[in-house]
Amino acid sequence: MPTISFKPKQITKKITSHLPNRARDIIMNRFGLTTEASKKTLEEIGKKYNITRERVRQIEDSAMALIKKSEAYKREQASFDELKALIISLGSIVAEHEFLSHISKDPTVQNHINFYLTLGDAFKKHREDNHFHTRYSVSDEVASMVHDSLKKLYTSLGDEDLIPESEMIKKFFDQMKDVSDQYKNEEIARRWLSMSKTIAKNPLGEWGRASSKNIRTRGVKDYAFLVMRRHGSPMHFREVADSISKIFNKKTHYATCHNELIKDPRFVLVGRGMYALAEWGYKVGTAREVIADILKKDGPMNKDDVVAKVNKERYFKKNTILVNLINPKYFKKNKNGLYSVV
Repeated sequence: MPTISFKPKQITKKITSHLPNRARDIIMNRFGLTTEASKKTLEEIGKKYNITRERVRQIEDSAMALIKKSEAYKREQASFDELKALIISLGSIVAEHEFLSHISKDPTVQNHINFYLTLGDAFKKHREDNHFHTRYSVSDEVASMVHDSLKKLYTSLGDEDLIPESEMIKKFFDQMKDVSDQYKNEEIARRWLSMSKTIAKNPLGEWGRASSKNIRTRGVKDYAFLVMRRHGSPMHFREVADSISKIFNKKTHYATCHNELIKDPRFVLVGRGMYALAEWGYKVGTAREVIADILKKDGPMNKDDVVAKVNKERYFKKNTILVNLINPKYFKKNKNGLYSVV
C-alpha cells in the first residue's frame, strides 16, 4: 500500500527542468537522483567540471534557491504538504532512515524524498550526534520534548537493566506527561525510541542501554545469557546451545557453548554440565560446602528445609544432598530432627 500519492521522479523532473544544465546535473548527482541512485561528493563533481569543492557547493546552494523561487516548485506544494502530514502522523519527528524506508524500499525513491526534505521549509533536519540518529521534524515543541525525554529515559536506566517493550514505552510516556494525546500510542513511541543511539533493544525485544552487552549481543556468551534469563532456571550447556540455535538462528557447537559459559562470570556451574546465572544467587562449591554455609547462616533445620535451601543456591540431586547431610563427620542431628554443622 503506497504511503504517498505522488510520483517523486515526476515531481523532481518538473521542479528542476528550468535549471541550467550544469546546475541541474550537480543537484541530480549530489542527491543521487540519477538512475544509478549514487550520491556524489563535492570532490567527485568538482573533478568532473574541473572546479573546486567550494564552487560546487555554491552552485548547489544557488540551484536550490532557484528551485524555491520557481513557479514549478510552487505548483507542487501539495506534495510537500503531503510529506509534512505524513511526518505528523508518524510523530512529528522521525529518524531519517525510518521515514525513508516507511515510504519506499527503493534507494532511488528514498533519495528523491531526501531531496524534498532538504528543499522544503517545513522540514527541520537534526544531524546525527552522540545521542540521536539523523532525524527530521515539523514541530520544534514536539522535537524538544522527545529529545529531552529520551535523554532522561537513558539516565534512568542502569547498565544491566533489561526492560520489556511495553514497560519501556510506559516509562517513556511517564517522561512525556505533557505530550498531546494524538501521539500517545505504542507505534509512535517505538518510532521515537528508534531515534536514540543510547537506548536500544536486543534480539528478544528487551530494551536497555545500547552500550550494555545484554543489548548489543556479541557472541555465544551474550546469547546464552539472554536464553538462560528467559528460561528462568538452570540449564545444561547442550540445552543452552540448542536454544541459541533455535531462537537466534545461530548454529552453536556444544563445546563452544560450554567453553564460553566456563569463562564468563555471569554463569555459575551448579551441577554436571548444568549452569545458572550468578545473579540468581547460585554459589560455587561442593554439596557439603553449600549445606554447611546454609546451616551456619540460617541455623539448625530439618532435612526437607535443607534440600529446599540448597536447591535455591545449587543444582544437586536430592539424594546427593541427603548423603552429604547424614555424614556424621560434618553434620549432626538433634533430638528434634534438626541438622547443624559439627
